[in-house]
Amino acid sequence: MNNILLMYDIDYNLVKNINISVLKKYNILPIQDEELFLLIATSDMSQNLDTLVNIFNKSIKLIEVPQESLEFEWQYLNFKLILFSLANNAINNMDIDKNNSFIIEFIDELFRFSIKNNVSDIHYECLDKSIVIRFRIDGQLNQFFRFNISLYQLISSIIKYFGNLDIAQKRLPLNARFSRIIYDKSYDLRVSTMPTIYGESIVLRILDNGNIQKKLNQIGFEQHTLNTIQKNLKLTQGLILVTGPTGSGKTTTLYSMLNALNTKEKKIITIEDPVEYKLDGVMQVNINNDIDLNYHIVLKNILRQDPDILMIGEIRDRESLQTAMQAALTGHLVIATLHTNSAVETITRLLDLKSEPYLIASTLKMVLSQRLVRILCPSCKMQDSKKNDFKSIGCDKCNFTGYKGRKIVSEIVSIDDDISSMIANQDNIINISKLLKDKGFITIQKNGQTLVESGQTSLSEYYSKI
Repeated sequence: MNNILLMYDIDYNLVKNINISVLKKYNILPIQDEELFLLIATSDMSQNLDTLVNIFNKSIKLIEVPQESLEFEWQYLNFKLILFSLANNAINNMDIDKNNSFIIEFIDELFRFSIKNNVSDIHYECLDKSIVIRFRIDGQLNQFFRFNISLYQLISSIIKYFGNLDIAQKRLPLNARFSRIIYDKSYDLRVSTMPTIYGESIVLRILDNGNIQKKLNQIGFEQHTLNTIQKNLKLTQGLILVTGPTGSGKTTTLYSMLNALNTKEKKIITIEDPVEYKLDGVMQVNINNDIDLNYHIVLKNILRQDPDILMIGEIRDRESLQTAMQAALTGHLVIATLHTNSAVETITRLLDLKSEPYLIASTLKMVLSQRLVRILCPSCKMQDSKKNDFKSIGCDKCNFTGYKGRKIVSEIVSIDDDISSMIANQDNIINISKLLKDKGFITIQKNGQTLVESGQTSLSEYYSKI
């Protein structure tokens, strides 16, 4: 949703003593007091200005905005009043209270809002005269709040304090991690700061352990895909690859696989950059390039740790691929991720990394390619008969985006003797794809089309993700 109102630093004091029913009755929202007049947003430019002058006791200037922009603001108006008050108190007490409890409460209010609305990432971004706060919900980034730039220094300082970072360092990227109690539950938050021309961009990733405690049958795979995954996880050696772009749910799938494999009889070692979630009973290695603890060093020594199962966060180059394949060839089950667009293209990608065809044929056991597709909001979904498509107009249940929640869409290839032989003989991808089709392989595109046809998602979402 393109909310025009988010281009303004709204003075919420203007509505502090006005009942929201009045704002809704006249389809308005006061934005700024410009001394000579009051700037008011409305979706109806035929408003009776005299009526508004009587309400606000001031000359009025109207700007036109879409109706959904007003409704979005009204939906969170009480919460924005709280944030606005905390922000002003924090700025006004900047030099008085060194601990500044107002900014701590401001940050915690945003944390609580984020957990309640299933936010995965919080973005604090500096502009010339403002700081904007954006949330990633269901993979989509949307701006929710905008405040005066004076608040930036306080937000930066308190987040760095939480993460035990140097508060004075603003010229270099910084990374940290801290925990916070939200709704009586401990959440880990990963911090990344980046210097920009106006200040810093600060991103907090909310790490919800509930995601990695999901069992494979709770993720949403089709039964055929689930059966194929479970069958291949029973193997004692070989290479299993999970592919897809950033934000496609690969980490959740990997951890669910590890949970299924994690027993006292198995030693599991993971190599991650960084370790996002902690797993009991699993030896997790956190890559740290600052001390030269890189993929090369870890992979070179990891087999001496006598693992049964290896999880490599990402195969990045020929060296990491060769180590993974060598481990798979010598009696280890290796699970890893790779950035490719489809399960079949993964074979080409492995060849591009200069791996020997016979090694691929000998070690590769399964390739799973996946995406996360947003689901149409059930509260405002409607059918477009002209386009034979479903759409959502947006409502307060979905933050006026038209979507609520996501569903996994995937395709899976189990490497049998026929496909293995074709890989070893360096047969082309077209012939491999034809053989897979004959075997009943269902592409990720076909699975996505099923979601569109059943009205679970829209064509536009399908085209943007698949």
